[in-house]
Amino acid sequence: MAITIAQIKELREATSAGMGACKEALNATNGDMQEAIKYLREKGLAVAAKRVDKESKEGIVALASAADGKTLALAEVNCETDFVAKTEAFVKFVNDAAKVALEGKDIAETLKDDYQMLLTKTGENVKIRRAERYALEGTGCVSGYIHMGGKIGVLVELGCGKAETADKAEFKELAHMICLQVAASAPKYVKAEDIPQAEIDAELEIKLNALKEQKGKLPPEQALVGIKKGMAAKFATQIALLKQDYVVNPDVNVEKYIESVAKELGDTVSVKRFARLQLGA
Repeated sequence: MAITIAQIKELREATSAGMGACKEALNATNGDMQEAIKYLREKGLAVAAKRVDKESKEGIVALASAADGKTLALAEVNCETDFVAKTEAFVKFVNDAAKVALEGKDIAETLKDDYQMLLTKTGENVKIRRAERYALEGTGCVSGYIHMGGKIGVLVELGCGKAETADKAEFKELAHMICLQVAASAPKYVKAEDIPQAEIDAELEIKLNALKEQKGKLPPEQALVGIKKGMAAKFATQIALLKQDYVVNPDVNVEKYIESVAKELGDTVSVKRFARLQLGA
């Protein structure tokens, strides 16, 4: 049977697939709209299977927030090219993925039909990589931030002692600034005490080997105690959030900055947790 422009347009509106792909699907299914949709989905999966070895280093990290602002979620979806990452269909899918993560649902299962159609439309190896969801626990706030147009996404949860503190603009601004700190400085832990001893030991081994190579030998054992302590403290300033230099004012560390804001608020403030999703990392 002859396929009409109207049929192609209807299928395109239903699936967002290209005109050529829609015409092919309708021809292959004798104009049956539902079968044509199924055909396009299966074709999308077949394309993805052929491109499974292609690297998916581009994409977007998207943020979704509940109406009350007490639950936030991030979702990262990868694709092969920056061109596809900027398309309307891809952006919409990632935003939908973040909303699904916000609801605490499985993205792949909930959006499986949309995912298959996205594969058809893009022709790339698209991967739903990961998601994070923070729901406020106790008194405080949850803040989120997207950096560099979706290259980095951050979630931070702050705690405070008084319920009224959580509603103050200064407290919310503090949470936002900590998000910026996490985005810029990529800490791995909140406190120095959170760093596993095995990770510290591995770092000290590298540093001591470099010192030995430079000096020809290591200092006496009694001197090494202080050297190791200094190395461990410096390592903490690199990967522990509270010990990092505050990006806005490097004269103080993040811990001191938080203490200064807490003093102004007349309350105690703590960083309870954070998440940082960097595209492809």
